[in-house]
Amino acid sequence: MSNNPVYLTQEGFNKLREEFDFLVNVRRREIAEQIAEAKAEGDLRENAGYDEAKNAQAFVEGRIRELEAKIRNAHIINEDSPSDRVALGRKVVVQEKGTNDEESYIIVGSTEADPRNGRISNESPIGKALMGKPKGATVTVNTPGGEIDFKILRIE
Repeated sequence: MSNNPVYLTQEGFNKLREEFDFLVNVRRREIAEQIAEAKAEGDLRENAGYDEAKNAQAFVEGRIRELEAKIRNAHIINEDSPSDRVALGRKVVVQEKGTNDEESYIIVGSTEADPRNGRISNESPIGKALMGKPKGATVTVNTPGGEIDFKILRIE
């Protein structure tokens, strides 16, 4: 993993720390015990329990390394700073051109993106188009289905 900044809310950072702590302090120990039990059964060449435990160990160690890098490169988003422009941590209410429907998004870093729950990455097409724009601006977003125009109604 690179040394690029990982933009996180304080909540997102706390979740990564919790997962990291769980994997290091609990899951590693559980897997080590599974490996020891499988070794005690004898022949490892045809021991599915051993293979499964080793695969789990590889996955967990990879995830630990990934989390270490994200935590090391974390930049906490200051969600309380006033902003008259779309920025990380801001809730943005937009309206698609030609509709009366309002949509709201919270702009977050890619690690915390969850589009189904209205959390979009600053690196996504919509996020990129909105970043830095003021209330009242109209932005054009290139999507796989074509261009969509959004008007920024509010920045919270």
